[in-house]
Amino acid sequence: MRTILSTIKKFPRTFWIANTIELFERWAWYGFFMLFANYLTGSVEEGGLQFSQAQKGIIMGVGTGILYFLPVITGAIADKFGYRRVLAIAFVVYASAFVLLPQFNTFTGVFLMYLYLALGAALFKPVISATIAKTTTDETASIGFGIFYMMVNIGAFLGPMLTLIFKNTTYDFVFYISAAMISVNFFLLLFYREPNRIRSSESILITFKQIFRNIFTVLLDFKFVLFLVIASGFWTMYLQLFFTLPVFISQWVDTSGMYLYFSQNVPFIAENYGRHGVMEAEFITNFDALFIIAFQIIISGIVMRWKALSTMVGGFIIATLGLSLSFFTQNVSFIIVAIFVFSIGEMSASPKITEYIGRIAPSDKKALYMGYSFIPLFLGNLFAGFISGNVYQDLSDKHTLALRIAHEKGLQISETVSQNELFNQTAKQLDMSNLEFTSFLWNHYHPSNIWWVIAVIGLAAAFGLAIYNRVFFSKQ
Repeated sequence: MRTILSTIKKFPRTFWIANTIELFERWAWYGFFMLFANYLTGSVEEGGLQFSQAQKGIIMGVGTGILYFLPVITGAIADKFGYRRVLAIAFVVYASAFVLLPQFNTFTGVFLMYLYLALGAALFKPVISATIAKTTTDETASIGFGIFYMMVNIGAFLGPMLTLIFKNTTYDFVFYISAAMISVNFFLLLFYREPNRIRSSESILITFKQIFRNIFTVLLDFKFVLFLVIASGFWTMYLQLFFTLPVFISQWVDTSGMYLYFSQNVPFIAENYGRHGVMEAEFITNFDALFIIAFQIIISGIVMRWKALSTMVGGFIIATLGLSLSFFTQNVSFIIVAIFVFSIGEMSASPKITEYIGRIAPSDKKALYMGYSFIPLFLGNLFAGFISGNVYQDLSDKHTLALRIAHEKGLQISETVSQNELFNQTAKQLDMSNLEFTSFLWNHYHPSNIWWVIAVIGLAAAFGLAIYNRVFFSKQ
């Protein structure tokens, strides 16, 4: 602990300002993003858009994937025009996108507006990551990125905890609250001072030529590209926490016992984070951020002297075990324990990925190279969108399975009604209560089998990284 405290004292003021900016940006982002999957696919009576799981997968997978590809370009733009200026533009795009997004309810409209929101995030991400990289050293990097990751998760925890309170009123408030949170950063930007940055006199055309030249150079670096591809497997697994788990809990997990406990002992939680006698799914998944807030500094202190790649392998395995088992059962207590296991793996592996790329980046190209740290997230989001979309829809989606059994039984069900009404009608014609029908679908179609898909992806990434470590860096 003494070593950790002495390391913390070495960080400059810009490091702490950047971390505070990151906290509010993540507050704004996760305030809506944790709720986004159920917003896109939820029944109209609950304020959802009632898109299919496949449509959700396209929006969240492709849209967020593009978000993580653009830093390859926006990082170089920041190196050219200045971190502070690019941050200001990012916040303008962010705030306006949050206000506009709930005004659209068609697939095309929502998708395009989400891409606009992604542009704001893409402008922001490489700048703040480069600032952290430039204000840390080899000695302080592990703790520094651990603090940074803890700030990410403080924001990730506070965002949904605030927006969930207003979800029952209207989903519009979710986006407006996020707009307000991102706007706080306009004030914090007044105190932000750019770390040392080599200013270029080259024209923007030459800058873009250099961007694509660098992309080509990176693609020729087999070892680096292989690392990015392997890391994308981890993110494909990890992103199911946001893309799929909230939907899975909402559709399949009985949280009425937890609701009863809170209503009797902590009424505030039941009143604000429960609805219709059950807890909100996002309240459950948000335990991940809570665990990281509590334990990230401790975990970072433990792994700070460990080899980055070896730490990532262990983190991949632990995270995969935890997240895949969270889809294994309808028991909410078991799911929370599984999320805790997942968070340990996440705390070990995720900061090390960014730290590893930050260490190998040239000091005068930090923003550009940190932009490449998002390539695994770009690929991971694309793959995660497919898993949470088409794969989940065919294997585990409650609405799809209800339709399937209705067709198998030859029931007369109108498919033009809301998702909730279709489920109610099917259960009624089968002479079952909604709870009995849910249990029937669970036992008949085994939607929990989605856990196998997640486990295979995560373990394949861990195995691939172990081989990579042994072949290329066994002496590190």
